[in-house]
Amino acid sequence: MRRFFGVLGNLFRIALVAACAFFLFLLLHSPVLEQGESYTFYSAENSSAHAVMSDSPLKKLFLGEVKGESAVYGGDRYEEFSQKFGAELLFTEQAGGATSYYLYSPALGRGISVKGETVNLQIAVGGGRTVVGTPLIFGSW
Repeated sequence: MRRFFGVLGNLFRIALVAACAFFLFLLLHSPVLEQGESYTFYSAENSSAHAVMSDSPLKKLFLGEVKGESAVYGGDRYEEFSQKFGAELLFTEQAGGATSYYLYSPALGRGISVKGETVNLQIAVGGGRTVVGTPLIFGSW
């Protein structure tokens, strides 16, 4: 009986370690942006990155290493996302009828250099929608 409980205890420890590893995987690979209308995930941190589009943020869990992501939302959501990430506005640009906000958020970690600033969050607002990307929005929006 003692041997049975010893084996059971070892199995429990193994299951606990596996559950912790799975939780850590989900934590590290979970989408930054949620509840959007559509998503794009990037394999690199530049405009030549391979992009995978999806209607679910969970697609990110199955893509391997993802260097960036963006999501589309209805309406003007600039204030909501800049506050959600505690982001500091660095500069803005106007292009194609949209305003693009370039920000830095300590919550999002490292960023990329744009115009001499470290950017890790871009929010583009125009045409009745908002596109949010980290570190940037690549491709058209």
